[in-house]
Amino acid sequence: MAHDQQAAQLADPFATHRQLLFAIAYNLLGSVSDAEDVVQDAWVAWNSVRHDEVRNPRAYLVRVAVNGAIGRLRDVRRARERYVGPWLPEPLLTEPDVADHALRTESLSLALMVVLETLTPIERAVFVLREAFSFQYREIAAIVDRSPDAVRQTAHRARERVRERRPRYDVDREAQRAATERFISATLGGDMRALVEVLAPDVALWSDGGGRRSAARRVIHGRDKVVRLLLAIRPSLPPDPVVRYQEVNGTPAALVLAGGCLYAVLVADLVDGRICGLYGVVNPDKLGGVAGPRADRPAGPGV
Repeated sequence: MAHDQQAAQLADPFATHRQLLFAIAYNLLGSVSDAEDVVQDAWVAWNSVRHDEVRNPRAYLVRVAVNGAIGRLRDVRRARERYVGPWLPEPLLTEPDVADHALRTESLSLALMVVLETLTPIERAVFVLREAFSFQYREIAAIVDRSPDAVRQTAHRARERVRERRPRYDVDREAQRAATERFISATLGGDMRALVEVLAPDVALWSDGGGRRSAARRVIHGRDKVVRLLLAIRPSLPPDPVVRYQEVNGTPAALVLAGGCLYAVLVADLVDGRICGLYGVVNPDKLGGVAGPRADRPAGPGV
């Protein structure tokens, strides 16, 4: 049966590239449902053309998906202007056992996706295709209807804008997880000294409740303000939360469960061993990509 399914997938270009299309659309939109809609639209487009006339099915499907995502991105950005509080992308599990290879290997971090929100739709598309999926400039040019030189200029401009807001640096994954654990322990324990030690002076906190759950209505900047906020909201946190540490969007993250249900996803961004950015998603509408059997299973040894 498995062999027959693999053979059928190889015979169907859309099935072969579906995971890639979803991964690209998700990284462009930061929304699972919107990415799935883009993939569905690509399927409709694929089934409306003569397949024997499509010389390169992969290129055709990626072009349809990217341009569909660009158009949708322009629409959703207007809607996000009315969003209650800071908007964060939907987190997704990207552990090694997640079946979607393309998403697992190419998924951008929440911190980087927040920065990508400052780019224009075309800049974001070029950046994602080039930096996350290693498309050649000539391939991107054909996808977005630009010349290769124009795409190079757009890619350079996008990289510069990203680096201004998020300089490149290598973060040890174990250090990132350890800092996340220290932060969670200090927050739940109300340990102000430990919070001060783990947070960078210029730390920023994004909390996305979407009006569905209690969260800060703006980004909080500065260690003192972040610590005061965390200590103030501590009494309102769910009683006896269970914390699991798993990989989300390619980076270590804390999954907070209350009453057996996923309550929040927290990702910490590090610079020089201290947390410089905190990204907390508590909006229940955005937890579907993480909630489920994997979120409820016991953590690994030592956790």
